[in-house]
Amino acid sequence: MRFRSLAVILVGSVAAAAMAYPLGRTALLPAAELPPAEAAAESAPVPPAAEAPAPQLVAPAKAAVRAPAKGGYSVIGVGDIMMGSDYPSPIMDARVAPGADPADVIGPEMLRLFKGGDVVFGNYEGTIHTNSDNAKSCSNPAVCFTFRSPPFHAKYLASVGFTLVSNANNHSRDFGEANRAQTYRYLTGAGLAVSGADTPGTRIGVQTLPDGTRFALVAFGHNPGLMQVTDLARLTAMVHEADRVADVVMVSCHIGGEGEGRSAVTRQTEMFLGENRGNPYAFAHTAVDAGADIVFCHGPHIPRAIEVYKGRFIAYSLGNFWTYGRFNLSNTAGYAPIAALKVGADGALQSARIVSARQVKPGGPFLDPSGAAAARIEQLSRQDFPEAGIAIDADGNVSWRR
Repeated sequence: MRFRSLAVILVGSVAAAAMAYPLGRTALLPAAELPPAEAAAESAPVPPAAEAPAPQLVAPAKAAVRAPAKGGYSVIGVGDIMMGSDYPSPIMDARVAPGADPADVIGPEMLRLFKGGDVVFGNYEGTIHTNSDNAKSCSNPAVCFTFRSPPFHAKYLASVGFTLVSNANNHSRDFGEANRAQTYRYLTGAGLAVSGADTPGTRIGVQTLPDGTRFALVAFGHNPGLMQVTDLARLTAMVHEADRVADVVMVSCHIGGEGEGRSAVTRQTEMFLGENRGNPYAFAHTAVDAGADIVFCHGPHIPRAIEVYKGRFIAYSLGNFWTYGRFNLSNTAGYAPIAALKVGADGALQSARIVSARQVKPGGPFLDPSGAAAARIEQLSRQDFPEAGIAIDADGNVSWRR
């Protein structure tokens, strides 16, 4: 039997030589506020982390897969997160404040779901720092946005229950490379494992559970400075690399066209705003073929289909989960699905549930008893992947052709 790592496809990448190993949530320690980085030109090379860097260890040889507690591991995945921006003018949720109880914002039931996960993933769509240097210039504010969030948002994510985060997306460089690196430092300083820029030390994020099992995250995107969703050979190589340093490999992708008119997985290359946004179908299948076990994609800002391929879970877009202020949340863009999975020690999918949540302007997720997100995902999955036999019942439980 070949040991496999649990791979969740996340847009980003992992360094093999210098890896950070944040502990599981039970071992997370509060981090002091990190000071902003010194101003640096966008063209300058990103310096090594100088502010509360995560421990740098040589990655050990991959160990045999351990038997998971209670027969499996709980993996929670959501889409885009940006809890409020203070640039160029503040649009912030007053409920999200330092020390505020997350149950008062997302509700106690959703918080229990997150706290009950062994691994909780989301895509952090933006930057975290206090610097205004190198801000992206937007000629049309109706379609172009620049996101900067205050440093305490990193610790707030951890308090909600997030453990593994992608920062490989089209807003991670809104303030240049120096502040993308600063965002990475704030996130890892809060105890989160992060996959972000295509630079040494930030390509692979590794979370170690209390039983010693390691989950790796590799994240890809379509913007400069990221591992590219169009480079399938690199994707294969990075999945193999992550597989060598962790028991479970997770891969994510910020991929595809945006908006309600782009809900279908066409199995073709998707162009949007003159950019090659990749072929989500080819990307996801290449990742699983290389050894990934879970594919979590995001970027279209709406839910898309799910698929179970070779016994592995693929979400083609988990949409907007927690996007406060400037995001369009009308119609299905307001759906905020939560993928709640259970996987075995070999990474095979044991069970899956789509928990329906929703946002309304200005934003912030809440559970939706109507089940609208799950129903939409079932509709799209039957349409785009009839061969997979996806069905989702009234409680969100997923069945598929085995």
